[in-house]
Amino acid sequence: MSFRRRLKRKRPPEGWDLIEESIEDFEQQMKDAVTEEHEGKRKNELTWRIHRIHWEKNRFIWDLRYKRKVMNDELYDYLCREKVADQHLISKWRKPGYENLCSLLSIQKSDTNFGTASICRVPMASRAPQQQVRVLPRTRTASNTQIPPKYHPNTDPATPP
Repeated sequence: MSFRRRLKRKRPPEGWDLIEESIEDFEQQMKDAVTEEHEGKRKNELTWRIHRIHWEKNRFIWDLRYKRKVMNDELYDYLCREKVADQHLISKWRKPGYENLCSLLSIQKSDTNFGTASICRVPMASRAPQQQVRVLPRTRTASNTQIPPKYHPNTDPATPP
């Protein structure tokens, strides 16, 4: 079912018209990522762009709701109920230590060989010397994608990468 058709069934709350264009843009980017050519790519590379767009959309909603405080409860609940926003990921971002979580996949211990979390969840000070690589807050599966600076939590224009 298409995005627009699904949301037209119920009357959207106040404030929807202000973010509708941005949400539609994210949905269009997601469609493009899903239908993107997959020839010559490894199996795990196919989802990198999808994870990035999902993260950007939810970080945009989180930013409006909790950082700028311009989104009301009714609109946020509507977005979560209609599955436009990932409520579980956004709720994790509010907990201490999970502010830069890239995906719920990085904390699912059942998906790894040894029952551990992803390397991006290990603090830099606790890593072994061979693991002392500058890892941005995202999963290894999404490591080659670029996150726009305006949504990247560790971007500081004063310090070079």
